[in-house]
Amino acid sequence: MLSKTHSISFYLYHSLQLAVTSRTNPFIKSISSLRVVWRKDRKLDQAIENDKRCKLCARVVKEVLNEPGQVIPLRYLQKRRERMRLNVKIMTFLTRNPGLFDIYYDRIKPKTVPVQFLRVSDRLKEFLEEEKRIFREQEPWTVSKLCKLLMMSKDKVLSADKLVHVKRYFGFPNDFLVDLVPKYPQYFRLVGCPGEEKSFLELVSWNSEFAKSVVERRAEEESGLTGIRVRPNFNVKLPPGFFLRKEMREWVRDWMELDYVSPYEDVSHLDQASREMEKRTVGVFHELLSLSLHKRVPVPILGKFCDEYRFSKCILECVYKAFWDILYVIERGDRNSNAERSV
Repeated sequence: MLSKTHSISFYLYHSLQLAVTSRTNPFIKSISSLRVVWRKDRKLDQAIENDKRCKLCARVVKEVLNEPGQVIPLRYLQKRRERMRLNVKIMTFLTRNPGLFDIYYDRIKPKTVPVQFLRVSDRLKEFLEEEKRIFREQEPWTVSKLCKLLMMSKDKVLSADKLVHVKRYFGFPNDFLVDLVPKYPQYFRLVGCPGEEKSFLELVSWNSEFAKSVVERRAEEESGLTGIRVRPNFNVKLPPGFFLRKEMREWVRDWMELDYVSPYEDVSHLDQASREMEKRTVGVFHELLSLSLHKRVPVPILGKFCDEYRFSKCILECVYKAFWDILYVIERGDRNSNAERSV
């Protein structure tokens, strides 16, 4: 919520093995000697550290905003450090982030000794008002993103609870199911009550304007500028110091020559294990990350939508196998692993 960091590309720090298809042999074989070693980028490392600080600030702010009157005794907040995953004392946190809260003295109960309280600072109030204004201005784009997420799904329906879980990654307002969805009955139908794990958001009508991916729009723009039809495909961007051996270059060339499969296209006729389906999966990942707020989403979050988006259950294998030239991945434990579209 407090982050103003632009999208960052992350690197996969460990080596990985890739299976490639021989151009002369119709069978798929693995090249055990092929290892892709990724280099660290200190600037990107620092960027993710800065982002962690913003997320920590957002958790503490949320804790205070949820209190009655949006004030809380400082010692109460200190006891919630573990829940907020705060690894420093509250006073240390406040010293490092002086613009978030004001400290004042008040009594918890009448006739008790005044203690330190926290309340939202005027600076933070202005920031939160600015956030509301941006949400209002971006409402049409938010609606289109929600429609796109539904249109890419297998049955044009998604779990409302899953959408709530990913709302901050896609820039949805906190109460979008209550305040936003009912305003657009021509697009959405909410079935059940959110929070009961049996509620779903359904797509009511298909909008052809929304059914164009970032890759397809880019191809259309290039065609308009050049006057030559440009075939939709991914932009390959290799990280600094990355070297491709001959076998890998052939695999990349053959894979890129496959027709682009739109994430909004009906693929029920495709074999789940086919290379076309694999490329479609990469396209869905690419589109999901393009729709995300900071062009990155934790891999476990994407894994929650395996069934809805026809992802393979071995989702990480798919990420590692096909995304290294289009997406970057950082691994720092399950909770903080992020897949991200390259810029």
